[in-house]
Amino acid sequence: MKYAIFSDIHGNLEAYQAVLDLLKKEENLKYYCVGDIVGYGADPSACIEITKSLNPTIVGGNHDWAAAGLTSTEYFNPYAQKAVLWTASVLTEEEKDWLRSLRLTYEERDMMLVHGTLMEPASFKYVFDLNTAYSMMSLMKTQVGFIGHSHTPAVFTLDKDKIQYATNPRFEVQEGKRYLVNVGSVGQPRDGDRRAAFCIWDKRAGVMEIRRVEYDIGKAQEKILGAGLPSILAERLGKGR
Repeated sequence: MKYAIFSDIHGNLEAYQAVLDLLKKEENLKYYCVGDIVGYGADPSACIEITKSLNPTIVGGNHDWAAAGLTSTEYFNPYAQKAVLWTASVLTEEEKDWLRSLRLTYEERDMMLVHGTLMEPASFKYVFDLNTAYSMMSLMKTQVGFIGHSHTPAVFTLDKDKIQYATNPRFEVQEGKRYLVNVGSVGQPRDGDRRAAFCIWDKRAGVMEIRRVEYDIGKAQEKILGAGLPSILAERLGKGR
């Protein structure tokens, strides 16, 4: 079995389709989504519809909850606030109800999913540093945890009491070690690589890999500007930041 884990689509239909076109070439895939299907991009409804058709195991993100009216946007930057308000204005009540139905954490034998942290899932805090990662991994009951939110692919590895941070795109999942993996962003990468990011976990081979794929950034940018969304949301797609 192979797992495809992705996050932070953010209404970017072009990036999402490019990722899924690549994933269609894989066999025996099971899909997992770590939140933020909407926000920033101009195609929230289409991205919701595609996600529903995949029937993935899924948790909600802060933009999902904000667009559905479940969380405040007071801590969002002004551009994100405008994007959330616009997204909420174009979604149907049925789509908002579906976003409201998304749980914030998920756990099974093999893995755990949460958009931000396990300590305060509804506060949507970031995992950037070793201390936060260690606190979170201390709460994990599984060997592997997947997060999103920062739009920056990374892996925290805990070996006994020693924790390390790396950005290697490919690594082996080893017995006795635990892993917290940020799968990056499909729709708005922020690590300087503007290509859409996602993760493949080949359990049989014991290998996990962050993969990247090119997509039609120009088209996604045109849609953002055409919708009257802040221009910075289009500009940053071209920079990957």
